[in-house]
Amino acid sequence: MKGNENAINTANNSLISINGLKKYYNGEKVKALDGVNMEIKKGEVVVIIGPSGSGKSTFLRSLNLLEIPTEGKIIFDGVDITDPKTNINLHRRKMGMVFQHFNLFANMNILKNMTIAPMKLLNKSKEEAEKNALNLLNRVGLEDRASAFPSQLSGGQKQRVAIVRALCMEPEVMLFDEPTSALDPEMVGEVLDVMKALAAEGMTMAVVTHEMGFAKEVATRVVFMDAGKILEQGTPDEIFTNPQNPRLKDFLSKVLT
Repeated sequence: MKGNENAINTANNSLISINGLKKYYNGEKVKALDGVNMEIKKGEVVVIIGPSGSGKSTFLRSLNLLEIPTEGKIIFDGVDITDPKTNINLHRRKMGMVFQHFNLFANMNILKNMTIAPMKLLNKSKEEAEKNALNLLNRVGLEDRASAFPSQLSGGQKQRVAIVRALCMEPEVMLFDEPTSALDPEMVGEVLDVMKALAAEGMTMAVVTHEMGFAKEVATRVVFMDAGKILEQGTPDEIFTNPQNPRLKDFLSKVLT
């Protein structure tokens, strides 16, 4: 899976197929994405690494059309979500998204933050939504914070809530856009532990991160991006132990200590 061998594979267990994805700004002066092809299979943990400005977050945000591609197709669950006729909101419900910043509703307590979307969008009863939310809070050690407000939580606690809030929608895939970059160093581990547990349970995940240790430990595949392109991808061992692309070698020499 080395080099640019990232053509679309139409295997039955493919969950997301990306074909020729481009995102240009200012005409074609800024090429945030410049012809990206990728397949994400069910149960895969794909970790995307690269320098700042390489297109990682633009790529991730394109997967649920928070960024509208200039060109290319994204097939999710067998549906071309880039087709203007597609109801993207129906498909976004199947994609949990966790950002750098927590995006919790400040005027709602944690339980309400977690239950409002399942009740409105999935037609869950209040009882069912609250039971599920409390079970998820229990999994991340925050069951005692259900009645607290976001302002009463630490950064790590807020991000753990953001993750389980996304899980309340019973997504088929979780997208993480640098979920630990806004956290104090001592809070990073508690968030990564939740993500590791999700990966161990078989959740399909696409993760943009600067946490190389997480990529080594949890990823089934690591993708290196630079200048809007995929320059190399492979297993963690291939990428970190035997990188081929000169740009990847240079990047790793600066981020690995």
